[in-house]
Amino acid sequence: MAFAPLKIGKYTIDTPIIQGGMGVGISWDQLAGSVSSEGGLGVISAVGTGIYENCAYADKLAGDNRPVEAENFYSAKALSVIFENARKICGDKPLGCNILYAMNDYKRVVEDACRAGANIIITGAGLPLTMPECVKDFPDVAIVPIVSTAKALKILCKRWEKSHGRLPDAVIVEGPLSGGHQGFKYEECFLPENQLEVILPPVVEEAKLWGDIPVIAAGGVWDNEDIKKMFDLGARGVQLGTRFIGTVECDASDVFKQTIINATKDDIQLFKSPVGYPARGVKTNLHKMIEEGTAPKVACISNCVAPCHRGVEAKAVGYCIADRLSDAYYGDLNKGLFFTGSNGYKLTEIITVKELMHKLKFGENG
Repeated sequence: MAFAPLKIGKYTIDTPIIQGGMGVGISWDQLAGSVSSEGGLGVISAVGTGIYENCAYADKLAGDNRPVEAENFYSAKALSVIFENARKICGDKPLGCNILYAMNDYKRVVEDACRAGANIIITGAGLPLTMPECVKDFPDVAIVPIVSTAKALKILCKRWEKSHGRLPDAVIVEGPLSGGHQGFKYEECFLPENQLEVILPPVVEEAKLWGDIPVIAAGGVWDNEDIKKMFDLGARGVQLGTRFIGTVECDASDVFKQTIINATKDDIQLFKSPVGYPARGVKTNLHKMIEEGTAPKVACISNCVAPCHRGVEAKAVGYCIADRLSDAYYGDLNKGLFFTGSNGYKLTEIITVKELMHKLKFGENG
């Protein structure tokens, strides 16, 4: 099946497959650059850039090599180098950057990404009401919010149009089968009415009322059949995250990749998170330590997300998300937090991005 190109602002994505932004360090230069090179949209995660190349670009580190405060955890220097390295792979093809609305220094990080060369900014983990303000000095940069309901899109469009005279260049609607943080409360993630195939059509209809905004479906999309199903429901693009973990070019450690490959369906669960939303990942030794009260002490060195209130929520759930995601990136199976979507157990091999993109476009045996 030949997919129609996807237009997002001034940019054309030849193959309408967006690689989801995954942090810490799962989608940086190698993965994002490779996806864009193959005609999709590679998306660099802005989370935790301070640990890039073993903290080489963080100006201040704690004794255990942790970036101190948000300005170092979200390192502008490192983000710029990540984009520079990705550009060596994909040239001038469109590149995206995923920036959580819940992070501290959100506006500064958006501006850092724009200066680094991001063509498209994608934001979830909260309703990004101030997103247009953050890119006002970068008129060529497209902005794409992530929503979970048509109501959320309506609120955003009304507020953006009234306050900023701008609408989303595209919108991602994410169902509750995605990896990492969800847009629903824990119990809501399991309700039939909140599943992607149900929430997608109303978002498509709402988007038409605001000038036919392109809608991208995300959360549990796995293969060519899923993609065609989403297109039949009105989506013009799809976003996949977990499937790209199983690629040679994925920036995650081999331990991270193998942890997902080794996971069973029952191992993949929703957990409490200091961000305030439930998050999906693999149940590992970290969760055993949390239950036993032996997990590493929360010190809040990085001050990464506003909802955590400087470690208050981290202590309540039993772990620091910045430290534990960083550990996973470094390949620490003992203390790491390994995010994956609900279909992560389907990963069985490591293939190249080129091979994966071919499978997604033409089917597993195409």
